[in-house]
Amino acid sequence: MPRSHTKIVIATGNRGKLREIASLLADLGVEVVAQADLGVAPPEETGTTFVENALQKARHAARATGLPAIADDSGLVVAALDGRPGVWSARYAGPAADDAANNAKLLRELEGVRDRSAHFHCAAVFVRDENDPEPVITEASWHGEIAAAEEGTGGFGYDPLFRVPGRGCTSAELTAEEKNALSHRGQAMRALHDRLRAKFRA
Repeated sequence: MPRSHTKIVIATGNRGKLREIASLLADLGVEVVAQADLGVAPPEETGTTFVENALQKARHAARATGLPAIADDSGLVVAALDGRPGVWSARYAGPAADDAANNAKLLRELEGVRDRSAHFHCAAVFVRDENDPEPVITEASWHGEIAAAEEGTGGFGYDPLFRVPGRGCTSAELTAEEKNALSHRGQAMRALHDRLRAKFRA
């Protein structure tokens, strides 16, 4: 188990994502800090997979801060759109797009489409430093379907459009605890948590 003064930089400026990750790693006894709070701008994401982008972000944050780093890359994969938006989920409607613009574009592209099956995918990465030759990598998916219109005000990103199987609601209508228990990021971060606990204890 890492000592209580261990600090890990989270390679994100997204407050919703930071809250989720901090909650999921709380019992590791580490201090987590967002790279944005340390003045670190995000790198350009040039990977073609979620793992490649997560590694880019983690190594960038570790290089800029000198701290161990955790990054994730996640996105929405829609079957009828040949996997789009995928790794471009955060910038689907353009480089400066916000959640509303991305959701609006997704709904436009699915107008009249019957197959609305989709899943979120997350790759989570931990590196001790920028040159860590053995990064810890975990992945997970969360399957559901795309709603006809936004429902709910919680969460962020595509949550208002992602209908959760067996719940009769979207991800945006779940509590934070329910979402962490079910989501792609929750699953990947719990797996990362378990790997880190074993790694720090070794």
